[in-house]
Amino acid sequence: MAHFRKTALVTGSGQNIGRGIAHELAKAGHNIVVNGSRNREAAETVAAEVRELGVNASVAMGNVGVRDEAELIIKRAVDTFGSIDILVNNAAIRPHGPFLEIENDDWQNVIDVNMYGPIWLARAALPFMIENGWGRIIHFTGMNAQRGYPGAGFVSVSKHALWGLTKALAVEFGPSGITSNIISPGTFPPDNENIEASEKYQLLLKNNPSGRLGKPDDIGGMIAYLCSENGGFVNGQMLQINGGVVMQY
Repeated sequence: MAHFRKTALVTGSGQNIGRGIAHELAKAGHNIVVNGSRNREAAETVAAEVRELGVNASVAMGNVGVRDEAELIIKRAVDTFGSIDILVNNAAIRPHGPFLEIENDDWQNVIDVNMYGPIWLARAALPFMIENGWGRIIHFTGMNAQRGYPGAGFVSVSKHALWGLTKALAVEFGPSGITSNIISPGTFPPDNENIEASEKYQLLLKNNPSGRLGKPDDIGGMIAYLCSENGGFVNGQMLQINGGVVMQY
């Protein structure tokens, strides 16, 4: 697919789902910008893995929840590859706590990273996508934004906001050849998690109609499709990548 090589920024791609997305986009032939906020070693490792798949990769560290850093991430991607075609807003924080006990600073941190980060990144990337007449923007929500979960109030607020942003961008920038979609993932255990020994994961496994939990390439494969020419007519949609567990609620 070298003839369709694009440049993709995947935020929070030093591990877990983000790492899997970077791998799948690389397999599809796209150059990858790996991002993390703290662990450069992990980001460099993923970049090396991506290069082994036959594409180019760079690392752009930065906290997406800080506007100047978010804009600098895009600048570094453009400085390296000349443009930015694909933006995958995977980075997020998901703390939980009783609604009445959440500190104001915690509220602000979640809103900055989960909501404002994708906004700032999209605003910085869109001019390049418009100029190219092609772009893909992919956000992440979650089941806690589709129904109520105790202790997940401020995460739900931030993630539900991205559903509104997804639809707004789809309508406004669709005529420019840019699509905007959102992924709603189910349970994806961390790379190093022993699910066999975890009572929590065994319960989640039992309740999933597909009989298993998620793997990073489940999401990565869907995103690779959305970023292909064949995926260009999918716009403004929420895609449920959760094995059908959303039907249980």
